[in-house]
Amino acid sequence: MDIGRQIKTLRLAKGVTQEELAQYLGVSFQAVSKWETEASTPDIALLPDIAVFFGIAIDELFHIPNEAEFERIENMFWHERRINPETFSHCIRFLEGILRDDPKNVRAYSCLAYLYNHRAKSDYETAGEYARKVLELDPEEKAGWVAFLEANNGVCGDEWYDNHFEVIEYFKEFLKRNPDNYRGLYGIIENLLDDERYDEALPYIERIRTVAKNYQYEMYMGDVMFGKGRHQEAVEYWNAAVVHFPDTWQAYCSRADRLKKLGRYEEALADYEKCFTIQKPPRITDGLHSMAQLHELMGDYAGAIADRERLIRCLNEEYGTVSGEGINSQKREIERLKSFLQTA
Repeated sequence: MDIGRQIKTLRLAKGVTQEELAQYLGVSFQAVSKWETEASTPDIALLPDIAVFFGIAIDELFHIPNEAEFERIENMFWHERRINPETFSHCIRFLEGILRDDPKNVRAYSCLAYLYNHRAKSDYETAGEYARKVLELDPEEKAGWVAFLEANNGVCGDEWYDNHFEVIEYFKEFLKRNPDNYRGLYGIIENLLDDERYDEALPYIERIRTVAKNYQYEMYMGDVMFGKGRHQEAVEYWNAAVVHFPDTWQAYCSRADRLKKLGRYEEALADYEKCFTIQKPPRITDGLHSMAQLHELMGDYAGAIADRERLIRCLNEEYGTVSGEGINSQKREIERLKSFLQTA
């Protein structure tokens, strides 16, 4: 690997800017930029200082172990809002090279899937921004409306477009090959329920009861009852899931999601709080995300800000995450919520 590309790889992995590296080495940031674009190479006398900065041996400036490259790529999924095209292409080349040597490398395939999903998500985010501009300029423009819905995974109103037919058909075949696979059952049940194909979901719900032996059977049975308009029976099933699995944080989070649909917001908030507090660190922040959305829905912008501040603290203290998109996205949301407080 070219030393300039290696320096860039190490810098991105460390999460520092060209300016910070340049300041440490006593050179201009333009010099660092030229190294990374292969327009020039660093003076040999700088190599020891560069190695010290990154905490590696000098020899490692000329080679990055596969494990380190995998870790760098995986970190991008969680910490980068956008992956620049050059870095994206480099990652693809690395992973495809791994697969040429090891065609059954599951980690490489997984990283490729995540990389393309990440790019798709960031592209959809950009598309959504352009679509909003269309609707601001011309609220009657159908193309902007369609683009906005597609970019934000919204419901378009055409059943053939909004349904999950292909996903369901895939999992049907998947489960023929892997009949007791939990994730396959989870995938097909969630999509059948979302498409309101309740009776088709029942055999899979019965199967997950024996495969998972957790709170999900009663949650899903409640979902079927809810979908059929039998709301009291639905709530009884959802409550039973929590009674039978009182130490499972996912049960509280799942019940909260469903109580929210019934407009029982205070009960949902209590369940989300319970979901977060009974976990052992490092805690999953799903409940805090949902609480922030629900507080905003209720017009409690201060409460939503507090939820997102708690989320940042959790990432700081329990994951050691102090920068990157996970933090930045919450800061953007806080600023947006503060603007509502100022106009209230």
